[in-house]
Amino acid sequence: MIAIKSKKEVDMMRRAGDILARCFIAVETLITEGVRTAEIDRFVLEFIRGNNAIPSFYGVKGIVDGAPDYPANACISINEEVIHGIPGPRRLCGGDIVSIDIGVYYGGYHSDMARTFMVGQVSETARKLVRVTEESFWQGAKKAVPGLRVADISSGVQKHVEANGFSVVREYVGHGIGSELHEAPQIPNYSDVRVRRTQRLSNGMALAIEPMVNAGGYGVTVLPDKWTVVTKDGSLSAHYENTILVSGEEPMILSKAS
Repeated sequence: MIAIKSKKEVDMMRRAGDILARCFIAVETLITEGVRTAEIDRFVLEFIRGNNAIPSFYGVKGIVDGAPDYPANACISINEEVIHGIPGPRRLCGGDIVSIDIGVYYGGYHSDMARTFMVGQVSETARKLVRVTEESFWQGAKKAVPGLRVADISSGVQKHVEANGFSVVREYVGHGIGSELHEAPQIPNYSDVRVRRTQRLSNGMALAIEPMVNAGGYGVTVLPDKWTVVTKDGSLSAHYENTILVSGEEPMILSKAS
């Protein structure tokens, strides 16, 4: 079952989302050639803590056998890295695209958000990939209305991505969100028979919709660190996510600055 959030819960999630969105506004100014991913991660920690909140991702349990708890505050994934890239000494280079995924826990509730940034001059393929990934989020989100199903969100994402010559990752999905970072339902970015049978949406459901889009095939693999997910064919990947609330004729974006 998908939890219905009370007004009090929604208000708290909006506060978490405000902190998160403002963090991203600040992070964008750091996306320059030569900056280390560990420096971005440290900034994220300081910003979130400075707003009396907690990074949602630090210490999250791994889903791969033998994986350590997640050791950082943000997931920073570059080029062929799809998600869950661990920050470290690597420096951003001109031409890179870098996907940053951050969660904020405030007052007992989470907000989750991801963006893909371009470093300097990037290829036309990279630029199109980043644009289409963002567009696919909105194509899915506009289906997050009462009476439709999770499958309608999934189909909206997939159709837009594939119409533009790219592919959606199958193994990793969006999710419900609230007092837990990951709640029901799972929200795939593609539609199949299993997905089409999902529960109908109702007002008050909070969802993290997050297209993960590859320039090549949709296959992915996990690196030996047991966290970083990369494209199997080495193609570029982009990520875009917001936390939204099913609310009437169009969803309410909870991960935005007030």
